[in-house]
Amino acid sequence: MNLPPFKLERYFAKYEFNTEFLLCSSDCEAMSIADLLAFEEGAAEKLQNTWLGYTESQGSPALRKEICNIYTTMQPENILVHTGAGEAIYLFMHAMLKDNDHIIVHSPHYQSLSEVAKGIGCQISPWLAREENNWALDLNELRHLMRTTTKAVIINMPNNPTGYLMSRADFDELNKFVQEKKLLLFSDEVYRESEYDPAIRLPAACDYGEHAVSLGVTSKTYGLAGLRIGWIATKNKKVYENMASLKDYTTICNSAPSEFLAEVAMRHRQKLIDRNLGIIQTNLAIVDIFFTNHSSLFTWVRPQAGSMGFPKLLKGDIEDFCDNLVRKAGVLLLPGTMYDDSRNHFRLGLGRKNFPQGIERVEKYLAK
Repeated sequence: MNLPPFKLERYFAKYEFNTEFLLCSSDCEAMSIADLLAFEEGAAEKLQNTWLGYTESQGSPALRKEICNIYTTMQPENILVHTGAGEAIYLFMHAMLKDNDHIIVHSPHYQSLSEVAKGIGCQISPWLAREENNWALDLNELRHLMRTTTKAVIINMPNNPTGYLMSRADFDELNKFVQEKKLLLFSDEVYRESEYDPAIRLPAACDYGEHAVSLGVTSKTYGLAGLRIGWIATKNKKVYENMASLKDYTTICNSAPSEFLAEVAMRHRQKLIDRNLGIIQTNLAIVDIFFTNHSSLFTWVRPQAGSMGFPKLLKGDIEDFCDNLVRKAGVLLLPGTMYDDSRNHFRLGLGRKNFPQGIERVEKYLAK
């Protein structure tokens, strides 16, 4: 297997820990262990008494039980816990795909959602979301992308980096189509529960049936990236068993302290959701004014969910703009070329508390 450099992660490796303002972060504001433990009486003592031996490979029973509360029909035996979402993506691809299989991938997307399969030898067809359609996906286009060798459809909803959220009617139709064609649907739902209007929240794909696998993580909506806890939820026994077997070759099991802290977080996840949506809404109000004041330089489709958007630079080259901004103003934006986008977009993160100060720094840079 030959994997190319992960462009986005290499870009962050260059700047992430030596730049003052990360105005392109994909996750929400983190918190300390002490702040998380304060949600629950007795949790600090329980953490100190956590046994530092091997944990159950599929994830602790208590954690899997809490994760089930995110879904409507899942049971603990349907949950497989991983070390972050990245491991789950990697193992799903290796467990269910082989050389010359064909997959259809919602694009733009996080690189591993296609590159791992490509490294296996799969054929990839991007299912393009277009800005002129408000980043919506066209279900008719999906039908035209089908081949006799198609094995899976890969989606990310709410989407990274656009913040797009499919309508319920389209999501119902997508699940019906995948079931009828006897495909797998891998649904990256790491931004689920961060919808600005809870009324538009989609059901989890895994609750539609055995054709679907839902991906979750503590990093994004809940703002706890340092726990490195992700999971898949599925009723598909073959998917579950194949992934569980391959996990013996990667992490085997997860960190015991992280699993306990994730259990506490999932038990109080509404507090984390409310906290982080408050930050996002505050930052959205600021950036709405920013884009209005700079409408000759930027345009964007306002996101519907998640902690990022995908604006467009109207003048100049986006890579040059981002490079100058980070060097001269200490503000990091992520050029859309990290998503193979060639139309001058960039990723703007909305989930951090210091976003207002970062935007102020951008304003000063533009004024010069």
